[in-house]
Amino acid sequence: MIDGSDNFSTRYLANDACVRLGLPPMVYGAVQGFDGQVSVFWPAREGGRCYRCLFPEPPPPEFAPNCAEAGVLGVLPGVIGLLQATEAIKLIRGIGESLSGTLLQFDALGMRFKRLRLLRDPACPRCGDGVKTHDYVDLPAACGVG
Repeated sequence: MIDGSDNFSTRYLANDACVRLGLPPMVYGAVQGFDGQVSVFWPAREGGRCYRCLFPEPPPPEFAPNCAEAGVLGVLPGVIGLLQATEAIKLIRGIGESLSGTLLQFDALGMRFKRLRLLRDPACPRCGDGVKTHDYVDLPAACGVG
């Protein structure tokens, strides 16, 4: 699954569906302002993690302005989409080094990339140790969607 969603409600639903159904990895990308990030979340693999391991709950609406409020550098979705497509091709072909376990951050103003190592959260509300329910959660109210 390639996640190109532009809202938290959809992103959390896509993650939760991947975990619940044991789907192959979710190739994640997000943009805001002059920054973007890409990762691969693959909880079905041993030691794998999901989006909620990194972001257990969506931020309050006042800390997550939408694109109309915060703006996005016009080329940034293309750059992040290109990185996501590259990850998807590598995963399909079984070649190269996946971003699974890594958050790749892109700073367009400084033209810098930064790699952060991601760990599986054993207390993750979706894929953590001992989680028994995989019901979907309706997030519109939590995400400021009306």
